[in-house]
Amino acid sequence: MVNYIWLGMIVFSILVAGADGRIEVITRAALEGANNAVKTSLNLIAIIAFWLGIMRLAEAAGLVRALARLVRPLTRLLFPGVPKEHPALGAVIMNLSANILGLGNAATPMGLIAMQELQKLNRGDPKTATDAMCTFLALNTSCLTLIPSTIIGIRLMHNSADPAAIVGTTIFATACGMSVAILVDRVMRFIYHLRGR
Repeated sequence: MVNYIWLGMIVFSILVAGADGRIEVITRAALEGANNAVKTSLNLIAIIAFWLGIMRLAEAAGLVRALARLVRPLTRLLFPGVPKEHPALGAVIMNLSANILGLGNAATPMGLIAMQELQKLNRGDPKTATDAMCTFLALNTSCLTLIPSTIIGIRLMHNSADPAAIVGTTIFATACGMSVAILVDRVMRFIYHLRGR
């Protein structure tokens, strides 16, 4: 649906520019947009590569397992159906760690691995998400962000006077979002299981 909306906006803008006799504006805007997109992407690659490297070092050094042990009480509370030493918990923790650092792109591969591992524990219909999968999805989409590094990088690229000014509001907003997501997940799980009885 979104593709159709974008296509409609592009076609409409071309028609309006053509009717106004200023079709060169479309060409100039397209070229400038593509140029800015390439510059932004190349600059963000450095930020993402740096944090991905840090995450790999943490994984190789055993920090992920240490972190998993540290947050085990929380993961047991949020994912009671997942065995203690299951690889899904490590992938979930890596995904949430990347999200906490504001690296949504780096979090995606670990999120996919976490879902694959959680699917292995699915004893019901493989097309139906388990409680753990729903909880993980809620956490993944609303995760607390302590260091919005990608946004700070973008603000730096565009010469912001204070690129890190958003840190406080980001922490507050994402903490509220994550709290609501966990609460709604719990309530919906309770309602679902209540109806199942």
